[in-house]
Amino acid sequence: MRLSLFKRKPDPERIEVPHGGMLYPVAVKRRASARRMTLRVSQATGEITLTLPERADFATGRLFAENHGGWIAARVAKRPQGVPFEPGQMVPFRGRPHRIVHWSKARGVTHATVDQDGQPILAVAGEGAHVARRIKDFLRRAALEDLEEAVRRHTAALGIPARKITIRDTTSRWGSCSSQGHLNFSWRLILAPPLVLDYLAAHEVAHLKEMNHSHRFWALTHKLCPRTEEAEAWLKRHGAGLHAYG
Repeated sequence: MRLSLFKRKPDPERIEVPHGGMLYPVAVKRRASARRMTLRVSQATGEITLTLPERADFATGRLFAENHGGWIAARVAKRPQGVPFEPGQMVPFRGRPHRIVHWSKARGVTHATVDQDGQPILAVAGEGAHVARRIKDFLRRAALEDLEEAVRRHTAALGIPARKITIRDTTSRWGSCSSQGHLNFSWRLILAPPLVLDYLAAHEVAHLKEMNHSHRFWALTHKLCPRTEEAEAWLKRHGAGLHAYG
């Protein structure tokens, strides 16, 4: 048996791809399961990733990324602009736009209400420096409350309880279900219309019985949430935009 005397030089963690006078940082990753080179721009985080098969030549991979500089630029440009949680900004809450209003510097409870003109607002109190955190905490609490209610309803219909419900800020999926019966959800579902949150709850509850995406799973999901296709279509059109807030 002949052993190679040379080891492959480690890939850099990132490269820069030039296009139109801009330099785009691209993360480099190798995957043993990858069969070809791929480029991906996350619509949630904006991260650009070049994935290479285990035996692919790095120089060829760099050239592949550079030749797709225009594609990268176009995908980055399509990402929704960020909306910070600050006074005056419009933020969807349960699918309805609300304006953030910093109504008092004294301590108080953040809540959804309407202003003197009847327009929906998120009223937040406390020091101005804490407005963003208070809004996010409020949204996370509301998401947990709505999801717990939806999960209770769907598990009662299914006859299988969920062991635990966790709220996170995931970027690759809206929810997940572990083999131990733990359900995880993105708090950003509270920004979407209630139908979408209810669908995701039904989707993950269905996994408590069918840990797959078989016909049986989808039949069960549709039974729990008859408007599944409508919710899926909404997520496909608007889901990426929910990551622009905060």
